[in-house]
Amino acid sequence: MSDPKPFYATTPFAVGGYMLCSATLLISNKYAVYQVAAPSFILFSQLMGTAVVVKAFASMGKIECDALEKEKVMKFLPVALIFLATIFTNIKSLQYANVETFMVFRFSTPIVVSIADYLFLGRKLPSPRSWMCLLALLVGAFGYATTDSSFHVKGYTFCAIWYVIFCMDQIYLKHVINTVKMDSNWGRVFYSNLLAALPLVFTFIYDPHEIEAVKNISSAASFAVFVSVALGVGMSYFAWMARSLLSAASFTVVGNVCKVLTIAINVSMWDKHASTFGVICLMSCLVAAFFYKQAPMRSDAKDTDDDGIASTKPILPK
Repeated sequence: MSDPKPFYATTPFAVGGYMLCSATLLISNKYAVYQVAAPSFILFSQLMGTAVVVKAFASMGKIECDALEKEKVMKFLPVALIFLATIFTNIKSLQYANVETFMVFRFSTPIVVSIADYLFLGRKLPSPRSWMCLLALLVGAFGYATTDSSFHVKGYTFCAIWYVIFCMDQIYLKHVINTVKMDSNWGRVFYSNLLAALPLVFTFIYDPHEIEAVKNISSAASFAVFVSVALGVGMSYFAWMARSLLSAASFTVVGNVCKVLTIAINVSMWDKHASTFGVICLMSCLVAAFFYKQAPMRSDAKDTDDDGIASTKPILPK
């Protein structure tokens, strides 16, 4: 019998940490963009700040992190570009659209990712029950779309661009985890954030509006950016760990489930939220996501997931 995994390498710990960081980071980024009209600067601070924190702790011997190697850099470069495009379109979406507008797009992504899991990553298609859950996600999202309290054509355009990139991100990053050997999860965090941060230097230093916003940054805005960086470190770590333990589709579903906390925070902080019926539609999406079951690998002899646990067991932490 193999030794049990340490608690920090288990699915409940990884999923729980990811859910908490994901839910709060979305609100943090929205608030940071509200305080500082410089999304590129905020994103650069979050990514480079994460890379610096990881490298600093590694130099002190607190964590293990892969050193920069040309071969790994080349393999992680596409990861960084997709990662950057996903987060950048995320922030731009939040700049022009309210949180619910952005979330309605996200709730339908597991359908696309489940099919891509089957086509590219060797998974079976979801069970009939899981297909019903994914259909309920789509129905709930459609119900919300009819009640959006703040329709912005530009906002929806950015959300649509994000949608395509996000689905690519879910599949390709899982492929990289399966094929690129890294010494530690922190190595993935360091590589992806460092390589994604570098191009952003040029996106905000040549933008006079962002430069002006940064020059006039207030103490409250500085704190908002600091919180965004801190949450970015945790988000990146738990996201990479959860990806390694779950299928791409299950990881996407878990990301949707955690948004119930985002809705609660958003409703309490801003007046830009959906009607009662719209929130009920979003809640129905989360309920459907909870009952979704991870599809097993086609090569498995039994109906099990990556960790050998029967797929009828929930993927969410207890």
